[in-house]
Amino acid sequence: QVQLVESGGGLVQPGGSLRLSCAVSGDTLSRYPGFSLSRYDMSWYRQAPGLERELVATIVSDGGVTHYANSVKGRFTISRDNDKNTVNLQMNSLKPPDTAVYYCNADPFTRTRLTTVFGSWSQGAQVTVSS
Repeated sequence: QVQLVESGGGLVQPGGSLRLSCAVSGDTLSRYPGFSLSRYDMSWYRQAPGLERELVATIVSDGGVTHYANSVKGRFTISRDNDKNTVNLQMNSLKPPDTAVYYCNADPFTRTRLTTVFGSWSQGAQVTVSS
């Protein structure tokens, strides 16, 4: 199983911005040197208390195409740096309903196809939007 590490979460006021980053853990890279996210379509997900995890945004392997949930379209931007092996989520105009734990993982189709690689979830990054 690949371990991904999210960072950049925190507490922000409504209307504020945060930038989340996702990287492959050092443990994964030590076990699988050269493992690269560049081969995979990647997504950000989020889970609010009492709700199911939902897909927020997806970016294809070369970064050329992105998709967003309607609830975040126009406010969030997913990007990737394949040289640095990272996937990012820029979140602007944040609202209280955006409060959730945010997770990085492969896109849903890839996760289904490669459960032995992307089947687990990391701890995620807590994002809290509150005044």
